[in-house]
Amino acid sequence: MKKLMLAGALMAGLISGVAMAEETVKAPNLYVEMDTTAGNIVLELNEAAAPVTVANFKNYVDDGYYDGLIFHRVIDGFMVQGGGFDSDMNQKGTKAPIQIESNNGLKNVRGSVAMARTMDPNSATSQFFINTQNNTFLDYPGQDGYGYTVFGKVVSGMDVVDKMEKVKTGDRGMHGDVPVEPIMIESMKFVEKPE
Repeated sequence: MKKLMLAGALMAGLISGVAMAEETVKAPNLYVEMDTTAGNIVLELNEAAAPVTVANFKNYVDDGYYDGLIFHRVIDGFMVQGGGFDSDMNQKGTKAPIQIESNNGLKNVRGSVAMARTMDPNSATSQFFINTQNNTFLDYPGQDGYGYTVFGKVVSGMDVVDKMEKVKTGDRGMHGDVPVEPIMIESMKFVEKPE
């Protein structure tokens, strides 16, 4: 009987050990190719650091949501923002907002990709921005106790982002810093890890 109990305990320990080992295996990062009218950009998404944010972004990409939207806010020396408006500045409907994950250790450095939001820290939906400089003031805790969630980085096409940053901008209705010539996201799709 003791041998049986010992064998059972060993087996349970072995199973929980296997489960723990499976949990510690890090999922490979996801890569998204974004074709724009300014050129091609590849993003690496950090699912381990920002699981909620990456899952949200992935859903939008899988749905083809971003195809045909523009980079509607471009500020030289700061960032380029897109993922919410079409070329007529009509805002597209979104899924429910997500919980902020800004306290994940990732920083708003040049080339990082972060979620845009309102003053409500848990208001991010589809809009994202690419930092063109090191914007440390956006890092957690930021100026409002929350900062902005970084969930990936540009691994190819930063020259395209740099080109976007320098375009002529103006006002469109209530919106400022809108590129005069629209920069459109033609498509976004998941790809294998770039060489």
